[in-house]
Amino acid sequence: MLNNKIPPVVVVVFFAAVMALIAHYTVIDFTAFITYLALGLVAIGCFFCIAGVVSFRLAKTTVLPNKPEQATSLVTSGVYKLSRNPMYLGFAFILAGWGVWLSSIWAFLGIVGYVGYLTLFQIIPEERALHQLFGEQFEDYKSRVKRWL
Repeated sequence: MLNNKIPPVVVVVFFAAVMALIAHYTVIDFTAFITYLALGLVAIGCFFCIAGVVSFRLAKTTVLPNKPEQATSLVTSGVYKLSRNPMYLGFAFILAGWGVWLSSIWAFLGIVGYVGYLTLFQIIPEERALHQLFGEQFEDYKSRVKRWL
């Protein structure tokens, strides 16, 4: 059903590697707060990822991104009140932290690539599957909560 056969975690690792290559050739010297900013962004990302998984576990539904048709319930509580895709959002924050750590403004292009790729090949197909499973309930949720943040 999904257009994408590549797991989102593999996509994150790929874009992290691209960001590292970009940063290697475009280093900008930031101030000493870079470590704290990078760690803060990674911590926010981890929070969103963990909160998303916990919400799915509490609802006793699948967290497998490549099998949205196995969802047994539509999760709209907890962190899912802020974002329809908190785990993917968390990965974007982690990549942002990585970009800060790499000290390259150009490395942030990796986040743009990640968001574009995930939206096109993962999120939109997931949304089609959720619409088929949950119909009007999903459409109502979609109208109240943004895709990313």
